[in-house]
Parts: sequence; C-alpha cells; structure tokens
Amino acid sequence: MGTYDALLVVSFGGPEKPDDVMPFLENVVRGRGIPRERLLEVEAHYQRFGGMSPINQQCRDLIAAVEPTVDLPIYWGNRNWHPYLEDTLRQMAADGVRRAAAFVTAAYSSYSACRQYIDDIALARAAVEGAPEIVKLRHYFDHPGFVAAMVEHTREAIAELPAEHRDAARLVFTAHSIPTSMADTAGPHGGAYEAQLRRTASLITAELGGDRLWDLVWQSRSGAPHIPWLEPDVCDHLREVDAPAVVLVPIGFVSDHMEVVYDLDVEAVEVAGEIGLPLVRAATAGTHPRFVSMIGELLAEPEPTACAGTCCPAPPRRPAQPAGTGAGRQG
Repeated sequence: MGTYDALLVVSFGGPEKPDDVMPFLENVVRGRGIPRERLLEVEAHYQRFGGMSPINQQCRDLIAAVEPTVDLPIYWGNRNWHPYLEDTLRQMAADGVRRAAAFVTAAYSSYSACRQYIDDIALARAAVEGAPEIVKLRHYFDHPGFVAAMVEHTREAIAELPAEHRDAARLVFTAHSIPTSMADTAGPHGGAYEAQLRRTASLITAELGGDRLWDLVWQSRSGAPHIPWLEPDVCDHLREVDAPAVVLVPIGFVSDHMEVVYDLDVEAVEVAGEIGLPLVRAATAGTHPRFVSMIGELLAEPEPTACAGTCCPAPPRRPAQPAGTGAGRQG
C-alpha cells in the first residue's frame, strides 16, 4: 500500500464563463498551429452552453463525494484551466505535503489520456520549489467500481426506451477518437487504448446479461482530414447500424463534459432524430457511489510501478491541425 499524505485529483479543465472560452482553447492548442476559424467554431459549441464546460463542477462534485471516504486532504489541479496544476502543487508544498497520490480523470492508456498527464505533473513539479512527490494511481478501466457504475447507468438508460425496444436495443460504446499512430503506440506494447476500451465494454455487457449486441465507436475527432484517426465516428455509425434502438454508453469519459453534452447529446441525438432511430444515452460514472469508493480502493492498493519513459510516446506535432469539440484532447 502506498504511503501518501494527500490525494491530488488531476483533470483536463474547462471554461466556466463566456470570457474564459477562447483563452482556454488557446491554452489547449498552443503550439499546434490551429486556424483561428476552427477555434471560433469550437468556441460556439461552448457558448451554446453559456460558455461553461461541465467538467470543473463535476470535479468539485467528485471531490465532495470522495472527501468523507478517504482520510487524506484532497487537492485539485488541471492541465488547461484554473486551478492549474502548478498553482495547486505550490499550495501543496506550502501546506507541507511531501508525497501525494494522483487520481487522473482518464481511465485508459494513451499519450493524451495518460502520458501527457504524467508529463504535465513533471513540468509543474519542476516549476515549484519543494514540490511534493506525485505517484499516479493505476489505470482503472477494468476496476469493478468503474464497471459497476457504468452497468447501473446503462440499465437506467435501457429502461428509458419504449418497452418493446429494451431487449433488442444495441449498446454503442463511445470514446474519444485519437490518431491511429497514437493508438498503435498506446501502452507498453501498443494498441492498449482500444484493447482496454473493448475490455471495459465486454465487462459491462457481461454484467448486463443476455446476448445483447454491442459496438465500440469513436467521437470528437479533432485531426486534419488527411491524418488517420480511429473510426467509425458515432454519427456515421448511427446512420448504418442495424438495430431497433440504440443506447449510447460513453465509457471513454468519467464525467459528462463537453464532448459528451455536445457530440452525443446534440449531434448524435440530431442524427438519430433524422433517421427515426430511438436513442438514449447512459450517464457517465460521475459520482456514482461505486466509482467514488473505487478511488479509496485504488489508494489502498500496492503502489503502482511507474511507466517506462518510452510508454505512450508523444505524437509528432503537425502544423494547422484543427481542434475538435474538446480542442483535441481527452479530459
């Protein structure tokens, strides 16, 4: 069991008022040569929801739910918006924290879901005198707590369908698309991102019972058209799926942030309406009690072995790569 004197929740961050949106997006895409017109398009997605991403409030809600379950002070730092990781580590150092466990709000292996957070933590520590040691907790894509939360939310979504569609509804699991080059190098041996997502989907389906059919599809693509990304896109898949009804299950996200509320609740719902396909969307893990208790269980596990520096390498930077709904990375 690891010996920690604090828990650090690490997340993507998001704007909380209209004036935050463009500075936030510029933070996300800095150094990537994104055309201004593409940023304005993405900004419009956020402004549709009042200029606020749900992700920061959902981090606050998760922390409030976890606090009574762990005997540690909890801190919170983001990659792209306040509270920034560097500021949080500075506060931790001032509070005398020497060694903390980091829970990252991304469950899988890949550069953007894991390695980039490790690198961000290292950069923040280098900028803060006396920064605490940070130990990133393991991936939890197959943890019974995560799976149980998604099973219950999927059951609840199925129950929202008309009775005649419930037994035959197809489960369509979704996750953030990434470049195929990133997917190919995810994990120590490559291919871990997609393999882990398929494992999560199969565990959820098995718990639901029966012979229910399911697919794994992708959403929120943010790359230039000539660069291969994981496919099919969820909206393209909905137009082709052979099913009387569909339940979207966003296993690639642990909270209902912008990729979920825009790409699924707006775009995918619009496609389903156009083609007359009954569709409901399962909630993400959020503050489900089993997901909350999972964090304490991860803290009690033996300390995870640190990833090799060659695991999930950074993709090459390309100029003029468009940003997606979430400006190109998972949160």
